[in-house]
Amino acid sequence: MSDVLDLACELIRRRSVTPEDAGCQSLLAERLQRVGFRIEHLRHGEVDNLWAVHGAGGPTLAFLGHTDVVPSGPETSWQSPPFEPVIREGKLYGRGAADMKGSVAAMAVALESFVSAHPAHAGRVALLLTSDEEGPTNLDGVRKVAEGFRARGERIDWCVVGEPSAKEKLGDLIRVGRRGSLSGTLTVRGVQGHVAYPEKALNPIHAFAPALAELAAERWDEGNADFPPTSFQVSNLNAGTGATNVIPGALIALINFRYCTASRAEDLRARTEAILVRHGLDYSLDWNLSGESFLTPPGGRLRETVVAVCRELCGTEPEQSTGGGTSDGRFIAPLGAEVVELGPVNATIHKVDECVDVAQLEHLPALYQAICERMLAV
Repeated sequence: MSDVLDLACELIRRRSVTPEDAGCQSLLAERLQRVGFRIEHLRHGEVDNLWAVHGAGGPTLAFLGHTDVVPSGPETSWQSPPFEPVIREGKLYGRGAADMKGSVAAMAVALESFVSAHPAHAGRVALLLTSDEEGPTNLDGVRKVAEGFRARGERIDWCVVGEPSAKEKLGDLIRVGRRGSLSGTLTVRGVQGHVAYPEKALNPIHAFAPALAELAAERWDEGNADFPPTSFQVSNLNAGTGATNVIPGALIALINFRYCTASRAEDLRARTEAILVRHGLDYSLDWNLSGESFLTPPGGRLRETVVAVCRELCGTEPEQSTGGGTSDGRFIAPLGAEVVELGPVNATIHKVDECVDVAQLEHLPALYQAICERMLAV
């Protein structure tokens, strides 16, 4: 097997379901330390984070990935055990093969090759890993690391995220930005009572309905050349005691904005609450900002380099997208970094029988190394 394929298999064998790292980062740290990387383990709570750096001065090119994976679900649903890597018909199967232990292995191999070929490269090249990307809060992963970096003045100029970005073929799509995600838990309070005596109660469902209609119809922004308009969704609505003859005393709604760079989280919060107040609701609203939107604009050195590498090494003109959900790039962009996501095909991520094409995986280190060479090689 090739070096990257062998390493990817070793990582898949480690049952690193969030927030467990299961030894993945120690394995990678040992390899990178042997070729001169300085290793820093940044553990927060139950989460392992790794910062490995080679070189000195600036600028800094960082590769960003995660060693944690989502649960496999019933293992009997898989054709082969999810944490036992298997190659069938040219594909590597296993949980994390595409999201994103394949990319992490490719990054490590590319960095080893780059510093061996260019020991006196300009600036710094780095690898940042976390075991808390797939979790529901991401509190102790890259979010926490970025806060520490900001406090100590650690600069990242360019960041390549290894999230699986491709649609059908390696290099056919890169992500140059992401929408922000703002969630809220809304509680609308009413007065519980008997359905036969509505005058003695206040139904929070009825009270909230006009406000919900206005929220759903609101045009939050018009989007822009890089992003579609901001969207508002209710993901859960819950009220009632389970009895048909009881007016509920409260309603709880889970809401979410996926917003573009035309809006800011604070404005969305203010506009939402203004609508709720206008409808006279007795409410409380707890907000959670998962991450602000970000964009690496056209003409940025990293974006143009990644496009050129995909064009020349993959023979494709990559789509430059801001679609999809969120990634840990949202925590690095506010540090002032250009952020681009480049990784394998995402067709099987989080699914039973997750897999990655072996030929494309074996080609991925060359792309990452080419980016290093064009950004930092002397």
